[in-house]
Amino acid sequence: MRLLYNLSIYLYIFYIRVGSLFNAKAKLMIAGRKSLFDKLKQQLKNSQLLTPNSKLIWFHCASLGEFEQGRPLMEKLKLQQPDVKILLTFFSPSGYEIRKNYAGADFVFYLPMDTPSNAKKFIEIVNPKKVFFVKYEFWFNYLAELKNKNIPTYLVSGIFREDHHFFKSTGGWFRKQLNSFTHFFLQDEKSMDLLNSIGYKNSTLCGDTRFDRVSEVARNVKQIDLVKLFVGDFKIIILGSSWSDDEKIVANSRFQISDPPAGRIGFKLIIAPHEIDEKHLTNIETQFSDACLRYSNANEKNISQAQILIIDNIGMLSSLYQYGSVAFVGGGFRKGIHNILEAATFGLPVIFGPNYQKFTEAKELIKLGGAFSIKDVSEFEKTMQLLSDEQVLKTASQISRMYVQGRVGATEKILATTFSK
Repeated sequence: MRLLYNLSIYLYIFYIRVGSLFNAKAKLMIAGRKSLFDKLKQQLKNSQLLTPNSKLIWFHCASLGEFEQGRPLMEKLKLQQPDVKILLTFFSPSGYEIRKNYAGADFVFYLPMDTPSNAKKFIEIVNPKKVFFVKYEFWFNYLAELKNKNIPTYLVSGIFREDHHFFKSTGGWFRKQLNSFTHFFLQDEKSMDLLNSIGYKNSTLCGDTRFDRVSEVARNVKQIDLVKLFVGDFKIIILGSSWSDDEKIVANSRFQISDPPAGRIGFKLIIAPHEIDEKHLTNIETQFSDACLRYSNANEKNISQAQILIIDNIGMLSSLYQYGSVAFVGGGFRKGIHNILEAATFGLPVIFGPNYQKFTEAKELIKLGGAFSIKDVSEFEKTMQLLSDEQVLKTASQISRMYVQGRVGATEKILATTFSK
């Protein structure tokens, strides 16, 4: 089975190399890993940060979403142990390219592809004291090498599903690979039950570190003066991390920015798209008419008159939610929804598309009444009609805020366990 696994890795590398000829993301993956070991050696060797007694901790995140789960651990660890040095790796360009200058890590690199030789070479160079993989990153050659060298390895904010290889009748080899983990820190009881069913008892149910992250963001959020002028006396719908599918729902609905009937709430709209290339921005403007204003074109004179504000930059969304009353989070008409906790922590009821089944927080918030899944324009209109009632909106808002506040603390539990000695 290991031979088949390694073959799949080499085939994947070949596929990415071919794809890099015409795909921008694949091109970044290849370019970012060019001469990676030489760069790694040079930075670690020449760094003034490392001493013979330095404790280097390696965190690996697949992409940006997993980074947000690992981030509170890295930052809290730095506060508790300033002498610790952190190496952060990413698999995907969507994580590395945005966070390659992240100040909370001492070194940031792409993860070399998971071949046996790469895994051995990488770990020999880095020689980490402890390793943290976030959520469900399972690179089996790296895990085997870490196990061989007796390096403590942890899965944090871990989540398992029944359709994972580990729990299938043909998954014997995959189940054995989990022996490489020293401990599993899990998000939910179902994950713990699944691990227990295949004989792994070395787990702790501690929740998702993203709750700690979004709670921290809410406590330290900064005001954005231009957005405050845009808001005025209106309630705000924030269409966050949106794709064209999400934008069409709102653009084609009758529940748009207009004078509300008696007893209802008047709304304005902020759109923070997932991708901000010119083609996408222009398409948004076409769909939503002349009422749109791009943030880059906004000033104190024109912003209060706009009905729809388009955020044409990256990194502002988590701060924007402080001005919202309702959030429509994108991705639910594609592979899966984006981060709804960033909105919920500010007390926003959250709307999203139908593809949310892999997200525990979405399912739980729907049951509680703080989130709403929609399939089409009609369901969006009905949901917004419901939330335009002041009391309904207030109740849903309280549910969202309390949901997040009641689940903070995973970071402290993980660090207390892994650095207790």
